[in-house]
Amino acid sequence: MTASRYQPGRVALERALSKLRLASRREAQQLIRDGRVRVNGRRITNPLAAVSPEHDAIQVDQRPVVAPAWRTIALHKPRGCVTTRRDPEGRPTVFDLLGDEAAGLAAVGRLDLASSGLLLLTTDTQLAERLTNPHSGIVRRYVVTVRGEVGDEACAEMVRGIGGLKAASARILKRSRRESHLIVELTEGRNREIRRIFQHLRKGSDPGLTPFRVTRLLRIAYGPIELGTLQPGRWREISAAEVARL
Repeated sequence: MTASRYQPGRVALERALSKLRLASRREAQQLIRDGRVRVNGRRITNPLAAVSPEHDAIQVDQRPVVAPAWRTIALHKPRGCVTTRRDPEGRPTVFDLLGDEAAGLAAVGRLDLASSGLLLLTTDTQLAERLTNPHSGIVRRYVVTVRGEVGDEACAEMVRGIGGLKAASARILKRSRRESHLIVELTEGRNREIRRIFQHLRKGSDPGLTPFRVTRLLRIAYGPIELGTLQPGRWREISAAEVARL
């Protein structure tokens, strides 16, 4: 059974346990198969059984599973820090930065290791899914520094689309032969999208010329939520009113 076959508001039991931060998807599958999970008092052993996390009473080992309190925060993710909860290579994660404050939070999308800036984290899985859905069209704004001089035609090419990718807008802040600074906006947020766009651009029309290389990538806004003066490694609470603006 695929997610598209579930009725609105209902998901696989394994996914519900994972989204409630009780266990990973694999751990949730094992809990269910071991008969340790009940839904509305009835033992369920099928991980794909449809449930409504908001309305069904779910228990693990006869203990109620309670959704974490609603919370959304904005973090200034520093470079050299990964967005995953655990890193097999032992690199620092954003959850290491947050410590006990990370309880119940999940990152809304990702910023890669070499990127920095605004990262939203929330306990609201439906909000996270809406914010990362490409059809939502929510603008992510970045300050991008690249090696070499980027011209107006290159910006136009980014907006028209290149290599199957496209920017919502691209504007040059300043440029020189050595490097250029731009404001680039995206609405889809694909994996390493800006870096891949610049890899397709060339420093001129000659295909033998090298692509532009991104040397700094800073996300400064996610929809109406802005990074502002938030310093690397610091975070702030996002109010319900701010979330409503998203």
